[in-house]
Amino acid sequence: MLTSFVLLSVFLRGVVGQFPTACTTAQALKDRRCCPQWKDGSMCGVDSGRGRCRFMHQTYSDKRSYTQPNDDRLDWPHEFYDSVCVCNGNCAGFDCGECKSGFRGAKCTEKKTIIRREIHELSRQERLTFFSYLSLAKLKTSARYKILITGNRYDRNTFRFVEASVYDVFAWMHFYSFAPFLQNNMFDATINLAHEGPNFLPWHRWYLLFLEREIQILTHDYDFALPYYDWSMDGRTCSICTDDMMGKSDNQGLLTSSSYFANWKSICSGFNYPNKYCTDAEDKCRMEPLHRNPGADPNNRQLDSAQQVEDVLQWKDYDTPPHNSTAKHSFRNCLEGFVDPSSGEVTRRSLHNLFHMYMGGTMSLVPLSGNDPIFLLHHGFIDK
Repeated sequence: MLTSFVLLSVFLRGVVGQFPTACTTAQALKDRRCCPQWKDGSMCGVDSGRGRCRFMHQTYSDKRSYTQPNDDRLDWPHEFYDSVCVCNGNCAGFDCGECKSGFRGAKCTEKKTIIRREIHELSRQERLTFFSYLSLAKLKTSARYKILITGNRYDRNTFRFVEASVYDVFAWMHFYSFAPFLQNNMFDATINLAHEGPNFLPWHRWYLLFLEREIQILTHDYDFALPYYDWSMDGRTCSICTDDMMGKSDNQGLLTSSSYFANWKSICSGFNYPNKYCTDAEDKCRMEPLHRNPGADPNNRQLDSAQQVEDVLQWKDYDTPPHNSTAKHSFRNCLEGFVDPSSGEVTRRSLHNLFHMYMGGTMSLVPLSGNDPIFLLHHGFIDK
């Protein structure tokens, strides 16, 4: 299926769902090559044995059956690049200059373990450090990546790469995965590259690892780990929705002025225009502030319990046909929250999906949900 193919493309190729700054130059795009130099001066660190620049054959067998224009994510990354870095061993990254998750050292041979902890278990100082790292990521322009924007997805000549903060690059990636798929000159909202299918859990695990790594690089704190929030103990309350944690909401759903995240705004606010990519990225005045209204929706007032979280573990098949939101007795579909985790069959909003809707506001707008830092804590728990 298409979504499975895109997932494999994301994990096996050097350009993993975003655009390294070095690969957005006019020359790189003209050459259709994303093989940046590593610090040894060679492309992909080939002189140091880290990787090599390799031509990637197109593998999506049905591509010839489509008429133009087609989605730029189809047969990734061939819309933009034909050659990318392919890394050796445990080396990783767009220039093979990093190590795979779980490894460190000059040759990426040393095992590395970091432990994610429940946010209530952090000391006050540890929480303040976490908040300061997030603030820095939100304010600091990424030196490593740019984002793609356009006011007309039909016209490749309107595609532009622009700067964004480290955190906004992260939020944009969730938006980019969710944009309606363009094929045969029409948009198809039923194709989702990171949700409602087998991709959901591995894609979001990689997504968290991406931000975790970018914060480590930004802060030089290479033992930093994102915390998680075990909402299964809270029922009808949100124990982290306070100003000394993730922020309290006022009557309009805006975060109060004393919240650490009161001034945060959502990149790609105009997500509901299928023919555009994030046109507000260059004008922050057009971006919407974060909104939350936990428990206000009468249909989503209570979070699932620890027992319901436990129930999902009974399903031994990771996923079942038809591998979408209707799959029954599927661990993935129960955890994603389209099916009751106890029965494995009854359709109801649960677990992952329920939390998004319970929070309301930005979190309930799935393409934008990565803008709210509560997303990190929620998906850290789902990943756990």
